[in-house]
Amino acid sequence: MRIDVISIFPSYFDGLTLSLLGKAQHSGILDLRVRDLRDWTHDRHRTVDDTPYGGGAGMVMKPEPWGEALDDVATSTVEATGQRPTIIFPSPAGEVFTQATARDLSTREHIVFGCGRYEGIDERVFEYAASIGEVRLISLGDYVLNGGEVATMAMIEAIGRLIPGVVGNPESLVEESHEDGLLEYPSYTKPSNWRDQPVPPVLLSGNHAAIAAWRREQQIERTRRRRPDLLPEETAL
Repeated sequence: MRIDVISIFPSYFDGLTLSLLGKAQHSGILDLRVRDLRDWTHDRHRTVDDTPYGGGAGMVMKPEPWGEALDDVATSTVEATGQRPTIIFPSPAGEVFTQATARDLSTREHIVFGCGRYEGIDERVFEYAASIGEVRLISLGDYVLNGGEVATMAMIEAIGRLIPGVVGNPESLVEESHEDGLLEYPSYTKPSNWRDQPVPPVLLSGNHAAIAAWRREQQIERTRRRRPDLLPEETAL
C-alpha cells in the first residue's frame, strides 16, 4: 500500500518510522511518503492561509497549494494505474472512524491524507479532490483537535497494522477490541500471582473450551460496563 500525507508539519510523522510500521516500510510492505504543503507555495513567505470570506475568527487554508499538491500526489496514481486514490481529510464534521473503517481502508492501493489546520481548508478543495479520487472526511470522535496530523497518525496506525504482513501473528488481529463488535477480553502473563492478585484459575486449567467460554463472557461483561452502546439492546440490560 502507498500512503501519502500532506501537512505543514511533516515532522509530526517521524514516529511512524518506528516499531511495526517502520519495519513494514523497510520491507516494502508499506510505502509512506510525507509531504510539506508549503512546497507547493510560490511566495517568499510560503503562505498557506488567508482570512475567511464573510468574516469570522481564524484563518482558512488557501486552495492554490492544495490543488497543486493533489495534482502532483493524487493524479500520479490515476496516470500510473488508472485507479482513483482514496483522499482522506480528517475533520470533526466527517464520518466517525471505526475498526470497520480501518479494515475497509486497509484494502486500498493508494491513500492520500490531507491535514488541515487553522479554521480548516477552503471547501472548494474537497470538491476538486472529488474529481480525481474518492474523498472521505473522517473524524476520530466528537471533539476538535488543532489540526489533522494527530488524527492522521491514529488512522495510519489502525489501517497499517491490518495490511497483510505488518503484524507478525495475524490471528491476534481477530481477537482484538471491536473486531467482532465487542471489547477485548483481559490478558494475563507470568507470574501467576502478583501482589496478592492471582490470575483467574480457568486460564491455568489447560481446558481450552472453558478458556474460550470465559473469554467470551469477559468480552460481553466488559463491553456492558464500558461501552453498552456497542451491545444489542437485549444484551446490554
